[in-house]
Parts: sequence; structure tokens; C-alpha cells
Amino acid sequence: MNKKGRASGILLHPTSLPGSYGIGDLGAGAYRFVDWLAEQGQSIWQALPLGPTSYGDSPYQTLSAFAGNPNLVSLDRLVDDGLLSASDLADAPPFPAERVDYGWVIPYHDSLLAKAHRRFRECPDAMLQAAFEQFVARNRYWLEDFALFIALKQAHQLRPWPEWESGLRRRDPSTLARAADEYARDIDRERFRQWLFHRQWSALKAYANRRSIRIFGDLPIFVAHDSADVWARQADYFLDADGHPTAVAGVPPDYFSPTGQRWGNPLYRWDVMAADGYRWWLQRLRYLLRLVDSVRIDHFRGFEAYWRIPAAEPTAINGAWMPGPGHRFFQTILSELGELPIIAEDLGVITPGVEKLRDDFGLPGMKVLQFAWSDPANPFLPHNHKPNCIVYTGTHDNNTTRGWWENEVSADTRGFLEAYLGQAAQDIVWTLARVGMRSSARACILPMQDVLGLDESARMNKPGSPDGNWSWRITYADLDNAGKDMLRELTRLYQRHPGQQSAVYGDAATSG
Repeated sequence: MNKKGRASGILLHPTSLPGSYGIGDLGAGAYRFVDWLAEQGQSIWQALPLGPTSYGDSPYQTLSAFAGNPNLVSLDRLVDDGLLSASDLADAPPFPAERVDYGWVIPYHDSLLAKAHRRFRECPDAMLQAAFEQFVARNRYWLEDFALFIALKQAHQLRPWPEWESGLRRRDPSTLARAADEYARDIDRERFRQWLFHRQWSALKAYANRRSIRIFGDLPIFVAHDSADVWARQADYFLDADGHPTAVAGVPPDYFSPTGQRWGNPLYRWDVMAADGYRWWLQRLRYLLRLVDSVRIDHFRGFEAYWRIPAAEPTAINGAWMPGPGHRFFQTILSELGELPIIAEDLGVITPGVEKLRDDFGLPGMKVLQFAWSDPANPFLPHNHKPNCIVYTGTHDNNTTRGWWENEVSADTRGFLEAYLGQAAQDIVWTLARVGMRSSARACILPMQDVLGLDESARMNKPGSPDGNWSWRITYADLDNAGKDMLRELTRLYQRHPGQQSAVYGDAATSG
């Protein structure tokens, strides 16, 4: 595709799709959404991380950097495969249509996936069996550790791995071998669930690509402490002898938080990772780029410098900036992968060093219009955009545009925005959408909530708030909302329709 073209798309996580079983999945609702994107002239579907979630249900704190979320597996498609029967789904609970109740959804899906696994093993279909074995063989480098990790977590009542007995915690080979024998069936079940996710996701991605829809994935720079990745590669992280972090990730105090943010993720030992050529990172990126077309790296600035907080500190105040892997890391990735289909999440306090790292490798950054309205020099204002960027009205961490306007905007901000536009903002949602669409940015992404004109009750995530996040969903009726007509018209008017869109990352450059 012509890399000088323009594109637009929608931000919607698969859990937010419509469906009958309490959570969006990879079945009919996902295919209908792809069709809806194509009908409105869109060419990008942006999702959040796809991994299996843990306590808190955040897709940014997953049990694996590789595995998929089995709750996304379409149960209806398992009926098509003969792994479930229609009667198995006949007594589905009356799940809410507009919210995910994870406490209700997870055990329901687990029970049906366990039943599908029993059927698969009792009456294996030869073609399905061959496809399963091929998946296991191809993904052994991450799948075996993950499947054993999940089996052991279940055997330990979901306690974090540093609380397991010493042999398992420290990965003593003989202890692991005994565990693999003892929990062989549970391990096989986890392999099976991952195969189902991968099979259904790969079919959906192929369908989307045939309809000229590219999928943008999301890769958090850090991984969860209680994850298969940290357990399996403990030497790559700052951990003590019992597996507890000695230093954790976060960001320093700023205007929004006087104590900063203490995320708690263990920090990488970048020198150790560099010694083996960043092998785990290459595996991670290669695998994700089989599932998506481009990758947004969350907290990109951490590759240039990261905020290191002693694990004993209760807040992020007493941290320090430490150098990240920088140019050497991206040069290695570029040499191995041949291109960098990466979007840099470069929000927050960004230094010239971060900008240089981004620009030396031709990576597009992000421009969020809700952050733009302060003064003419604000880099998020459209007249300051460069073509090699992605513009958003808001992200999953923002309020909806309507909610922002009604509840967060000061009189000064409102006045500056209207002075900039030269008119009153009669409909703020489509005012901001129009500003984004006519920007010089190569891609414009709108959260689905904005297309539907929804208020703050439809917010996906409120950072710092422990409740009510990650649960918002659409219904099939929402796909007939009148917002689709305005979306289609703005896409046409500002020439972001298919045929003129581009791969929205810049030409990969070598470091200077």
C-alpha cells in the first residue's frame, strides 16, 4: 500500500463486542463488527492486549505475554466444530447485554471449555487433532511454560507463584518434571484452550484482512509479576531469591498525581536480555505480529528511560530515572524482523531523547485531541501534527468525549477550543471527530463510544479506580446507531477511505 495515504478506524476491544454469553467473543459479533467497519469505509480495528486477564480483569496485567484470553473463544463456533452441542448452550444465564460481569462470565466459560476439551479427547476429529498438534509444536517455546504455570496456579488456589513451594518457585528440573506428570491433563486442557483462541482469532484476522481491515494490537512494555513470563525467565528481572521484585515500574509525581504511579511490574534486567540478543522480545514481537498487523507499544518512553522504584516504597515518589535499552534494542529488532510495524505510545512527559528514539526509527507517535486545548504550541493541536502520527479523540484511559466535555472541561479550555475552531462547539463529539479526520495524521482512530455519542457511563477504564473498569459492551442495535452515517461521511470527505489509506507506520530507518 502507498505509505503516503490516509486511513481511519475504530478502537474497540473484543470483550466489548455484542454476543449472547456475557462477554464479546470471536464469533458472529466480531464478524458483524468487521463488516460494519468496512461498510463505514474504515480500514483499522484497534484492540487492547489480547492476553488472559487475572485479578482486576485488566488486559494490561495478563498471565502471559503470548497467550490469548480463552474467554474470547466463541462457544457457538465450538458447536460448529462438534466440540459442544446446541443443548450445552441452551441454558445460558441471562447475562447483561451492555456490561461484562466477570465473576459470572469466567466460571460459565471455563465449564464449557472444559466440556469441549473432554469431547475433543474422547472423540477426536482427525483434522482437528492434526491442527492441534501442529499448533502445539509450533508454539512450544512459550506454550509449555504457560500451560504448566496455569495448571500449577489452579493447584495452588490461584496464589502467586512466589508463594509456591521452593522446587516449583525456583523451577527445579526434577520437581517440574514430576509436576508435568501429575498435572498432565490440566496442562493438555490449557494447550487446547490456547489452540481454540489462536484458531478462531486467526480466522477472524484473515476475514478482516480480506475486507481491507488491518488490526492494530497493543503490547504493554512491562509484564505482570504473577505471569508465566516472569516465572519462566526469572534471571531477566530484578527479583530476590524468593521471586519477589526488588524494583518495580511506574512513573514519577506530576501535575495529575503528587505521589506518581506505582504500577508494581517487575523491571527488566536489560543487560541480561541484551546478552542473548533480546531473544524473548523477538519471540514476543514475532508471535504478536502473527496475530495483528501493527503493534502499539504502551509506555514507549520506557525504552529510552524508565522510572525505577525500590519495591519497598509504597508510592512512586522515591524513584529514579534509569537508562533503557534505547537504539541498540530497536536496531536489533529491525535487523531481525526487517521492518518495525510499531506505533509508539508517546504520551505523558516526553523528553528529546524519547522523540529522537521514536523518529530515528520512523515510528509514528500518538496525538490525543482531549489533551490539545491549552495554547497554540500544544503538540496535540492539529496544526502541529506531522503526517507520521496517529490522532485519537481519546483512548481507553480517557473519558468518552461527551463525558470529558460535560464533566472535565474548564471554562478556559472550552473558550480556547471554540476560539481555535472559530465557532461554538455545538456537538463536541463530532466536532472533535472532524478535527481528527481532517488532520494531516496518517490515521485517525475514534473510540466506539464516541461514534455512539455516549457519556462517561460508557468509559472503558478510569486509571486509579479499582472498580467498574473493562466491562463496557455494545449491542447489535448499536451497530445501527446514526453515528455510522456521520463516520462514513467524514471518512469520505477527508479521504481516509480504503484505496487511499496506508500502512500507518513510517519507513523503518536505521539508527543514526
